[in-house]
Amino acid sequence: MKQTIVLGNIITMDEKRPTAKAALVKDGVFAYIGDAEAVKKLACADAQVLDYGENFIYPGFLESHCHCYLAGDRAIGQANLAKVIPTDYDKYREIISDFIKKNPQREFYLAAGWTENDEYVSKAYLDEICSDKPLFMQTGGGHSMLLNTKAMEWAGIDAAYAKKMGYDLVHVDENGEPDGYICEAPVFEVYPKLPTTLENAKDYLLAWQDMALANGYTAVADAGTEVTNEIAVQAFYELEQEGKLKLRTYAYLMCPDNPEDPKAEVARIAATRAKYSGEYFHVVGVKTFLDGVTEAHTGWQNQDYADQPGYHGNERFNDHDKMVELITAADAEGLPVHVHSEGGGATHFMLGCIEDAEKITGDMDQRNVLAHLHFVTDEDIRRMGATRSIPAVPPLWTAKIPGFYEIEESYVGKELAENSYPIKSFFDAGACTVFHSDYPVSPSISIRNSIYMAETRNAPKTLGIETLPLNVKEAITREQSLRALTINVAYAWHQEHRLGSIEFGKIANMTVYDCDFLHDDIEKVAQANLVATIVDGEEVYKA
Repeated sequence: MKQTIVLGNIITMDEKRPTAKAALVKDGVFAYIGDAEAVKKLACADAQVLDYGENFIYPGFLESHCHCYLAGDRAIGQANLAKVIPTDYDKYREIISDFIKKNPQREFYLAAGWTENDEYVSKAYLDEICSDKPLFMQTGGGHSMLLNTKAMEWAGIDAAYAKKMGYDLVHVDENGEPDGYICEAPVFEVYPKLPTTLENAKDYLLAWQDMALANGYTAVADAGTEVTNEIAVQAFYELEQEGKLKLRTYAYLMCPDNPEDPKAEVARIAATRAKYSGEYFHVVGVKTFLDGVTEAHTGWQNQDYADQPGYHGNERFNDHDKMVELITAADAEGLPVHVHSEGGGATHFMLGCIEDAEKITGDMDQRNVLAHLHFVTDEDIRRMGATRSIPAVPPLWTAKIPGFYEIEESYVGKELAENSYPIKSFFDAGACTVFHSDYPVSPSISIRNSIYMAETRNAPKTLGIETLPLNVKEAITREQSLRALTINVAYAWHQEHRLGSIEFGKIANMTVYDCDFLHDDIEKVAQANLVATIVDGEEVYKA
């Protein structure tokens, strides 16, 4: 039996014993939490010692909504435009051209991190950069894409396709021909078809694993594992068989919009769970999209867009009866439903479906997840708590970014814009609130910044961008932030008996920082340094 003694200032997130000075780990599981002298008496003579001195040891941090394959792909397989803020098409051209020059062997090229602005670009822009191979340019959020002529030919995007999908989603020129811009459903048709290999997919997932561990995360939820490429599930499975996975991944598998047979979709996902799930990759639920995003005018709002009267956004999965059937069938399989719900109209729709599903099943512990929650009414916040649904909120998005905020206000009006991204209200309603980064759809994944921004509703100076605080009445306490990064996330995955706190019998995952997140000055939090990441009692990352 392998034994490890862990020493330091331990914050357990266990209400019965909130702090300790030492822990004993046996075969990757906590066997004792308490004081150092007792641990030394209990441990065998050859026990490994991890002494972190005056640093602070937390339960391994957990990410409730990210995209693993996409994160790895963007890290090593794409041209990165996200570092260009604000939008600069000349700089984009330089970055893409440089990537093409360094990767002449590729069959196609993809650039991601594009931020749309008032300057409209079409396929001609990309044709000037690359005309002989398919070139795709995707927004950071992933809901919009620009294609060059070769890419459109490869994807089969023509006038007939534009007419079928609708001109809001496939833009056309004055002659009725697609001009290269697509958004929402067409993007999610095109992206998974981009050619790759199983070995490429494994490389992407391992690159992401290294990145997540180096940021202090020990387990993550992949919100739609196959949304970017169906090969990802097989890649995860084979990596686990090869013993290469350290980062636990809890996967929600995709269900299409308004499927013909929701029960069949659940049966397919349950069969995939049975075939591919293991200790480090495990299918835990169903993922689907209700809407798009406000910045692309596709978030499903409770009211019309201020600048587009008569239009309230893109309703993707909007069939009430089918959603109720999906939730009910998923619940029978022990699979919560995890939805992309950005606009207030989408959230209102989903909560009504959950309420009706709970009447059918009698199960008030389904733990369905609603992610993003840009705008939510007070009524729907109360309903979130009453249905015991899980609000997955993005503290990293809460600051007012000059330029971006004014555009948002012009889309939805000042009152909504000023009251965006509630967090405290969810806690007050009794909902088990969790944090998410939506990385790499959102360009940052950071524990320290999440805690900082949840308290200040502003970005720290360390980010190097000028922002202002927004909707400060929704600020929360440090302890609430830590719960939203640990035990609450474990609860959402039905893993609270194994993860999320430092307790006897739980998996010995820990994250070590040089900062007391509960008591240090908030500006010190913004400068906190990761010391180590520990999985199954073993250091997997050390600064």
